[in-house]
Amino acid sequence: MKKPELLIPASSLEVLKTAVIFGADAVYIGGQAFGLRANAKNFSHDDMAEGIKFAHEHGVKVHVTANILAHNDDLAGAEEYFKELKELGPDALIIADPGMFMMAKRICPEIEIHVSTQANNTNYETYKFWAGLGAKRVVAARELSIKEIKEIRENIPDDLEVECFIHGAMCISYSGRCLLSNYFTGRDANQGACTHPCRWKYAVVEETRPGEYMPVYENERGSYIFNSKDLCMIEHIPELVDAGVDSCKIEGRMKTALYVATVARTYRKAIDDYFESKEKYEQNMPWYQDEISRCTYRQFTTGFYFGKPNEETQIYDANTYVNEYTYLGIVGRVDERGFAQIEQRNKFCVGDTIEIMKPDGRDIETKVLGIYDENGEKVDSAPHPKQVLFLELDKETEQYDILRVHSGNEN
Repeated sequence: MKKPELLIPASSLEVLKTAVIFGADAVYIGGQAFGLRANAKNFSHDDMAEGIKFAHEHGVKVHVTANILAHNDDLAGAEEYFKELKELGPDALIIADPGMFMMAKRICPEIEIHVSTQANNTNYETYKFWAGLGAKRVVAARELSIKEIKEIRENIPDDLEVECFIHGAMCISYSGRCLLSNYFTGRDANQGACTHPCRWKYAVVEETRPGEYMPVYENERGSYIFNSKDLCMIEHIPELVDAGVDSCKIEGRMKTALYVATVARTYRKAIDDYFESKEKYEQNMPWYQDEISRCTYRQFTTGFYFGKPNEETQIYDANTYVNEYTYLGIVGRVDERGFAQIEQRNKFCVGDTIEIMKPDGRDIETKVLGIYDENGEKVDSAPHPKQVLFLELDKETEQYDILRVHSGNEN
């Protein structure tokens, strides 16, 4: 029984380091072009070099996305980009477009190529096609069931890896082949510029009464008729392992360090516990469920893993984000006074009770005894995000600890 890789997203260098420290076996990131998250912070050349170095020093792999569906005007730039990646030395490239695949294979043959879910990989003949071209791994379409994935595993070469999404946002279309963004805003989802119209609130307008908007209510918040629940497979690690999944992938290259730390730590413990004993995994299930609900999420679903949705397993529903915790910052270092340095992300004050989130699974309540700015001046509160602060806490903290506060808000 092979333990699957835990593959975690990272939107920035800070989040990459968080993913590494909180349990990732591998991280996937995007450069400043040719990926499907153009609105993410993404990585500059220097940040990517530092991130790859940091990950490799901790025994963690780095996969770089280049999974746009390229147009003619993209090709010259893509060639130069692959030359840069060749020098940086990531462990894998995630690619959807056959032309981009062949270009990467020619320019940097020493780097593994993983075929993106964007290529809509739904059957074992498709997997064998990509294997014949030299792919090391193929990412399953989100629309596949556990049964189908197991059949794929049984009918492909042993050395071809299968990667599956197990947590995060779902798309209303076939693995991202949605044209709503293009239609409404002219921004192409397959070029990384999706505006996520599936998350918008809609009304009805009758053609003879323009400007008269009639609400469509699904619940008291309004209508979100295209809105998908979030995928969560924390309760089904055994089924994923039995199906032969080589890599368990978390969605979220636009998420915060708090989200990444929470999801990485929880799935890390769940996978490790299961491989220690099934009994330990089952006993700790309440902890996994509680922890996974502490990051920003919509209602959860198992997607298509156990068959097509029906009334009991509806994926598309009137649900919005639940946000139980607010991210305050990540500890960059602890100075000689024992004060924790952070780049502040949300407001808090002296006297507040906050939480230290440890990579090993512990959550420690602590009180903010003092806040100091970069000049050593004491301040009463931290109202302005992005400023560097030093915190005096009543509990010890370490580099890379996450600081958060319970909010209990729904957004």
